[in-house]
Amino acid sequence: MSAFRSIAPALFAATLALGACDGGVSDTTSLTVKLKDAPGDFHAAVVTISEVNLAGSGGVTLRDDPVTVDLLTLANTTMDLVADVVVPSGTYSQLRFVITGAYIEVENEDGSTSIYASSPDYEGLPDGAIVAGTLQMPSFGQSGLKVNLADGSLDLEGDEKILLVDFDVEQSFGHPAGDSEGWVMHPVINGGEVGVTGGIAVTAQLGDGVTFDLATASASLTDASDVAVGIPVLLTDGDANGTFEARFDFLAPGDYKVLLTPAAGTLTTDPVSPHAVTVSSGGTQTVAFTVTAAN
Repeated sequence: MSAFRSIAPALFAATLALGACDGGVSDTTSLTVKLKDAPGDFHAAVVTISEVNLAGSGGVTLRDDPVTVDLLTLANTTMDLVADVVVPSGTYSQLRFVITGAYIEVENEDGSTSIYASSPDYEGLPDGAIVAGTLQMPSFGQSGLKVNLADGSLDLEGDEKILLVDFDVEQSFGHPAGDSEGWVMHPVINGGEVGVTGGIAVTAQLGDGVTFDLATASASLTDASDVAVGIPVLLTDGDANGTFEARFDFLAPGDYKVLLTPAAGTLTTDPVSPHAVTVSSGGTQTVAFTVTAAN
């Protein structure tokens, strides 16, 4: 799944190789790095991030306070990995994370689950966890992990820059060659500016004479090929005005389908669900459903 489409804390050490800066570095930029996840078929995917750096002449440490999070909690939201750190303006050629610990929980053929961890005593493991095997993490705790930047480099200009980093769980964990019982981490992390992403705002209300509890319904997204994007979001009516809402932020520009799904039964809506919508860079599209019949 592509960057910005999915939506935890873990121990990452990060190193950024500092590229040549145009015209010196007398000016500064406030940098924020937001982390999200493209979800995969896992019960848990936990990582620890220890440090995030811009490296080069002297180097700039963006974060050195370890944080651990389940990436699956970020399917439709983000966390601030770095918040408003002032750094020299300029062009940076590379962003790196150093991953020092992780575990995944996967489902077995009989419906049970097994945990694979970077070590049996990894601090991010839940209490009482039984580790079935090792999650290999080749050198990520030493050399770090490169973030794939959308334009190949990071230009820090102006007063503020917000970078969205997407840790793609589906592509980042797999079996080693010839070992169906083992697991290895080969992270795929993509980064790009928040300003080039878009969003979808979903609203739903009941038509005349229709009785249904919209709080039991959810909105969900697929791409144009019907592949799920993120996870379903329950509709809520925060201001109790009868219009229920759900949002999907930080989406890559492109074509999507919005589905309105009840917990039980069927709904007939105008426009018909699923409804096609195109997300543009920097824009939020609104899809307004009216429920014309409920079963």
